[in-house]
Amino acid sequence: MTFVDEVKNAVTPRAALLVIGVLGLQLLFIASYVGALHKPKPTDVAFGVVAPQQMSQQLVSQLDGLPGGPLDPRTVSSEAEAREQIMNRDIDGALIVSPQGRTDTLLVASGGGTVLSSALERILTQVEAGQQRTVRTVDVAPASPDDFDGLSSFYLVVGWCVGGYLCASILAISAGTKPANRQRALIRTAVMAVYAVAGGIGGAVIIGPILGALPGSVWGLAGLGALVVFSVGMITLALEALTGIVGIGLAVLIIVIAGNPSAGGAFPLPMLPDFWRAIGPALPPGAGTWVARSIAYFRGNAVTGPLLVLSAWAVAGTALTLLLSMRRRGGPDDGRTEAAASPSPSGGSTAA
Repeated sequence: MTFVDEVKNAVTPRAALLVIGVLGLQLLFIASYVGALHKPKPTDVAFGVVAPQQMSQQLVSQLDGLPGGPLDPRTVSSEAEAREQIMNRDIDGALIVSPQGRTDTLLVASGGGTVLSSALERILTQVEAGQQRTVRTVDVAPASPDDFDGLSSFYLVVGWCVGGYLCASILAISAGTKPANRQRALIRTAVMAVYAVAGGIGGAVIIGPILGALPGSVWGLAGLGALVVFSVGMITLALEALTGIVGIGLAVLIIVIAGNPSAGGAFPLPMLPDFWRAIGPALPPGAGTWVARSIAYFRGNAVTGPLLVLSAWAVAGTALTLLLSMRRRGGPDDGRTEAAASPSPSGGSTAA
């Protein structure tokens, strides 16, 4: 056998295509992470201004005209209203102008990301210095001292996402990516549900009572974790049922390559480029990170939209998995169906 024949036997055309696909994922990984995170800067940060009526609009216009457009300022009626809007996650900070003195108050929420709150403090300090005024910073929703840079919620959600697609991948690799019938698809869904509950509780207990990294309701975080794991796992199972082993790569593309850098974890959403800021809230890592921070630092506010996003992924993945399990197959999927991989009573294997 010649060397060329050995190469053909060692690397089949299908294997070569998969290798090319992996190379594409690798390059997309680099492009996505570096593109999203290499030059973070605040842009259009929702920001409140509480000031005497005669100077309020002028100050809003001044802040709106800052070079690079870091702020999206709007007038707020009072300090109490500004605090409430921050806790509701409608704005990320607010400037309270003192009508008598020359020291104003900057309200921030480091629980939503210490990098963003530090950026706001830097910007407003420069603005105030230009008017011979000073600013003092008040943290309305401070991050836990054991939650460095507010990253614990992000890493928690990343762990849940990894568990979801790895569990689905193991189910596929062990017995074929496409379940042979609806009953086996239901079994996989049930396994994923049990795994999701265990993963959600385990993650919440580790990050809360054990490590003390995040405050907030342990059971609230556990419920979120179960939903994150299940949604990621089911969409992975659906992609596997649709495309075979390629579905694992597609799940990595959605969750890891697109989802993680756009999640607002390392840098909050207002500091990301427009593309990643736009897609982040619609993907499981971004929705999960937002809810985890809301549970930990914002009294559980502003979670309805992200929870609906996660639920939509879960429902779509479950429905697609079950529907695809009922269709008739005209050919093999990725080399094995689940039935084909099942041992027969005589010790051989049965065909699907």
